[in-house]
Amino acid sequence: MPNACPAWNERFEMKQDVQVNGAAHQSIQHDSAEKHVTGRAEYTDDLLEPTGTLHAALGLSKIAHGKILSMDLSAVRAAPGVRMVMTPEDIPGENDVSPNGLHDDPIFAPGLVQFWGQPVFAVVAETRDQARRAAALARIDYETLPHALDPIAARDAGMGYVCEPLTLKRGEAREGLDQAPRKITGRFTVGGQDHFYLEGQIAMAIPGEDDEVTIHVSTQHPSEVQHMVAHVLNVPSSAVVVNVRRMGGGFGGKETQMNLFACVAAIAAKKLGRAVKIRPDRDDDMEATGKRHDFVIDYEVGFDDNGKIHAVEGDFYARCGFSADLSGPVTDRALFHADNAYYYPDVELRSHPMKTNTVSNTAFRGFGGPQGVILAERLVEEIGYALGRDPLEIRKANLYQNGQLTPYHQAVEDQILPRIFDELEAASDYHARRQAVLDWNAKGGVIRKGIAITPVKFGISFTATWFNQAGALIHIYNDGSLHLNHGGTEMGQGLNTKVAQVVAEAMGVNIERIRITKTTTEKVPNTSATAASSGSDLNGMAALDACTQLLDRLTAFAAEKWGVARETVSIGEICYIGDAQMSFAEFIREAYMARIQLSAAGFYKTPKIHWNRKTGQGRPFYYYAYGAACAEVSVDTLTGEYVVERVDAIHDVGRSLNPILDKGQVEGAFIQGMGWLTTEELWWDDKGRLRTHAPSTYKIPLASDRPKIFNVSLADWSVNREKTIKRSKAVGEPPFMLGISVFEALGHAVASVADYRECARLDAPATPERVLMAIERLRR
Repeated sequence: MPNACPAWNERFEMKQDVQVNGAAHQSIQHDSAEKHVTGRAEYTDDLLEPTGTLHAALGLSKIAHGKILSMDLSAVRAAPGVRMVMTPEDIPGENDVSPNGLHDDPIFAPGLVQFWGQPVFAVVAETRDQARRAAALARIDYETLPHALDPIAARDAGMGYVCEPLTLKRGEAREGLDQAPRKITGRFTVGGQDHFYLEGQIAMAIPGEDDEVTIHVSTQHPSEVQHMVAHVLNVPSSAVVVNVRRMGGGFGGKETQMNLFACVAAIAAKKLGRAVKIRPDRDDDMEATGKRHDFVIDYEVGFDDNGKIHAVEGDFYARCGFSADLSGPVTDRALFHADNAYYYPDVELRSHPMKTNTVSNTAFRGFGGPQGVILAERLVEEIGYALGRDPLEIRKANLYQNGQLTPYHQAVEDQILPRIFDELEAASDYHARRQAVLDWNAKGGVIRKGIAITPVKFGISFTATWFNQAGALIHIYNDGSLHLNHGGTEMGQGLNTKVAQVVAEAMGVNIERIRITKTTTEKVPNTSATAASSGSDLNGMAALDACTQLLDRLTAFAAEKWGVARETVSIGEICYIGDAQMSFAEFIREAYMARIQLSAAGFYKTPKIHWNRKTGQGRPFYYYAYGAACAEVSVDTLTGEYVVERVDAIHDVGRSLNPILDKGQVEGAFIQGMGWLTTEELWWDDKGRLRTHAPSTYKIPLASDRPKIFNVSLADWSVNREKTIKRSKAVGEPPFMLGISVFEALGHAVASVADYRECARLDAPATPERVLMAIERLRR
């Protein structure tokens, strides 16, 4: 196995002939897989509670918008087991957990309620049941104010923006539209999505001496929790330690939304001098925490008789909620991906991050990208039906060519979709199956079929450039075992396994030697969120940097001690030093006895990227990941119900760090994306209360909803042209968009009832009710 002491394995070839178990590019099992299925994996709620641990519960508002006239909490304080009732006056620092510096996201509503379910107070009691029962005893009088729930109602009511909007522009869109031979205008409503993680929000705070506190929390962003807790306690960040071993799912919902829970637990713990845990039930969790942003998109596209796009204009109205949270970057990214894989010669895209009287929406897998991508696919679909052609032909005709500029003026330089399309069309037998679908539908009948291929081009990097950095810490103990810590968080995606594989290959040792430890702010400071699909890219490179330092140090030691040339030294399970060899453990013992430092802190920052939001230009993405999927569906035209018959997908992950884990990510992302567009519907009543707030009313895809035939493969020929970790590509978010193929196939089936003369114009999610209404509209 080649030694990876020099970054990129390019400095010299080594003599090592021992196969490293668990090295990069091998398909090995997730490090916690058996623990997950046997129940031995420890999540925050499984940790042993210190003696005397108390439990907190939130008191939530029961109106969408209004002033608090009076709040009688006497019955709450008198309830059995209650030790504290917390209101804004009990916060030592600032009553704010906004992640963006806008100071617009209070822990507790300070006299003004802005959405149904907004925290107003918290109760701390001896047991969780006591806290929850006590919270229900509050008597609050409100002066009800008008509310607006959706982005268009908010616009019409003059609610304004929660943050600065963005315009992306290249060329002259209005002029291009006016000169185009054909034009189509439309409105597209794209629904939101609840994260519905298996493990809900949870935090446990343990007070320390002086101003210290330790937080165990389910979060994707330990450093942000650290800073937020320090902020509300009015202590330095160095006094706060945040620990995360693993999460039971995150999907973006634990990037900022856990701030509230960690801060409530920390404030109570410090005031009472006892450990405090808070774990809301599913209903309160879904009411009080943000979702994927839903959008209303007004669009206009100009094109010619060959299906070539000339110009595009789009206005993206987003339901952001009462505060900004991450709505700025989310709505920005919707614009970044509104081209998807297609070149628009003249384009102008505008975001409208609307303030609404709903919970503040937040990060969700894809981070606004899916809402942009699906608009691009709607444009292609519209053109295909207008010209009476297969939308796949329109897709191919408008694909980016290398060198063409995106609406944000980044050149596309790594376009591989033509090859992916060719392979997918062959593997799925698309053309024969499409003809079979057309023949089936031509017979009439109740059951109609649809088929579609859709691509994805997804930019990888945080658009907030400063987040594109990571650290790692590696210790080698004198028995030859390794301790690995990095700034990323494990939420089931296999990040820890992948980073351990990078270390195993770099050090030339078996992965069994490597102990993967919890993420903690005590070891790696100032971490970025595990988000934007950058977990492996950033943390893998930081770990490789630490390995490089260790191997350089150990190689120099070996060469000096044994009097050989550095080029003849190879460190690994068997260490070669000139003509001599010894086991890794023996060699490390020698290094320890010689007082060689056996610890290294690695660091990495993504190169090349830059972004100027004021001009709307730059290179916000290091590279693009690509993929495509073919979906076939059957639709019952009497009920609107449907079945996904078959899906074939090919996805680009570069040179995969772990093919089996990456394939699992593609499969999971596809199903979650399909759920967003088919069954997962958020619904508020006219009073502003979220009614889809539990598994009984909110439908995620079940095992029975998966495609009957589901073929997923990786583009194993792809190699990232940029120097990412082992030339791999990100896999967390990009395949989420492949689920759009199901949505497009549903549109194809619906359009058959009018002989494909017009686009079905389904809104998302395409629930059976919406499918049936679209069928009835086209039949009229």
